[in-house]
Amino acid sequence: MSTLRGFKNFLMQGDLIVVAVGLVIALAFSTLIKAFTDNVITPLVNAAGGGGSTGLGFHVKGQLVSLGALVSAVIYFIVFMAVIYFAIVVPYRAYQKRRGETAFGEPAPTKTCPECLSGGLPTAATRCKYCGSPVGTAAAA
Repeated sequence: MSTLRGFKNFLMQGDLIVVAVGLVIALAFSTLIKAFTDNVITPLVNAAGGGGSTGLGFHVKGQLVSLGALVSAVIYFIVFMAVIYFAIVVPYRAYQKRRGETAFGEPAPTKTCPECLSGGLPTAATRCKYCGSPVGTAAAA
């Protein structure tokens, strides 16, 4: 029973729920945007390439090299990432800001060890976590 309770607690963690909902929304948007690029963008790109059976492409030894499909895939990716950013990331960032937390923000400032030149040390660190030498007020990385 304790294993099932632990599994339930794992599933009900706030971050896991947010990730799961984001993934489901992303998959739904992916389907919608794929239909848009396949049925609107690809025909327009092929028409711009001269139409015909190859559209924006050419044949090599009987095989079609479809540049129109590549252009459509790039457009699909850009539109999909823009939709994810504006439909998921921006609202989530605003939600987290209201809660007093930072999401997808700038990373915390760090400093570099003057001895071993290791970066990523917290600004409050007084010793390097890699070589143990004092770091004092080394310049920020």
